[in-house]
Amino acid sequence: MRALILWDDAEQAELIALYLDVDEDSAVVTCDADEFTRVAESDDTFDVVLLPTAWPDHDTAFARFQSVHELLPECPVVGACATGDVFRLATFITSGMRSYLLKDAGGDFVFLLSSTLRSTVDAVRAERERAAAAKMRSEIESVRRFQESVIPKTLPTSRGFTLEGRYEPSQIRTQGGRPVALAGGDYYDAICIDDRTLILLTGDAAGHGMRACMSIMAMYTLIHMLAEKSMRRPHKFLEEVNQRFCEHAVFQDGTMFTFFAGVLRTDRRELTWASAGHPLPLLQRSPNEVEPLGELNVTGPPLGFDERYRYDVATSTLPAESRLLIFTDGLTEAHPEGDVSRQFGEAGVRKTLARTWGTTPAATLDALLADSHAWTEGSGRHDDTSLLLLDHD
Repeated sequence: MRALILWDDAEQAELIALYLDVDEDSAVVTCDADEFTRVAESDDTFDVVLLPTAWPDHDTAFARFQSVHELLPECPVVGACATGDVFRLATFITSGMRSYLLKDAGGDFVFLLSSTLRSTVDAVRAERERAAAAKMRSEIESVRRFQESVIPKTLPTSRGFTLEGRYEPSQIRTQGGRPVALAGGDYYDAICIDDRTLILLTGDAAGHGMRACMSIMAMYTLIHMLAEKSMRRPHKFLEEVNQRFCEHAVFQDGTMFTFFAGVLRTDRRELTWASAGHPLPLLQRSPNEVEPLGELNVTGPPLGFDERYRYDVATSTLPAESRLLIFTDGLTEAHPEGDVSRQFGEAGVRKTLARTWGTTPAATLDALLADSHAWTEGSGRHDDTSLLLLDHD
């Protein structure tokens, strides 16, 4: 703590300087009002200012306080006054004086001076930190809402199929125990090109928080710059997105992105798909018959890893009365606080899918989110979670 002090008693000023020049604390103490003003106007920095409220008289003291308060607006000012002058402090306090110190006749106040100034500095810092945190939370919330705005509120329907989606951002738990949603890095979309063709897209930026959220926004813009016809060949679509991804300045800091792209021909129940490092979707044929869609060797590296990579393509026929779950790893990697090894996993997903067989897609997705959250034992999922459930009637 560094203090600037104007004092009206030379002997006490020496004692104050002695008490405040200890360890990491220091003080500039003067009985010269002109010197006090020169120091306040200099480039020197201070954490707190202390000055008398009635020297040489009340009007002059108040004018000096106003002057130093304007010169050092970020520096709290503490007033020193005699017991009989307390009633005059109202004018100072309403004008911005942070706190005050009572001077007793015996001079014992000197022993409390350091703790008084320190508590004032700490209180101001705490207030500023709370204000900065509140502003940051507000900005994060604004970005989060902006990011969520690109996720469709409703999804297209196609004859014989029902499609439902869900997105939840990751959470942290504050000191008071209240969960706070973070800006997220997941994305999903579905585009109906014609009455027989449905495009299914799901992506996950590496990590979560503000950086992942901004990556999602840039990715969303990039995808929607492409013509719909390029989406009909999912592996070529991934290659084009990957090339642009690698060239885009926003992503040239090592950002990577897993992505799943599928083209569903609803008249043939045929899904042509490609994956860039994304978890394989799960195909459910009956309550207890759930298996990954295709083989892991079809999956290529995440977008942003190699701009020249050529992705493989696979084709799967969806059985009648089956369900296909496309998800990001925030679902399977949900775990209790401090126990990363105990994840919800594919086993947890299978269990929920079995229990919800025969219910609506909306009810199934709600159950998946609820069960995975319960698995964390109240700590919340530590990664963003996106779900698309395709139900063949």
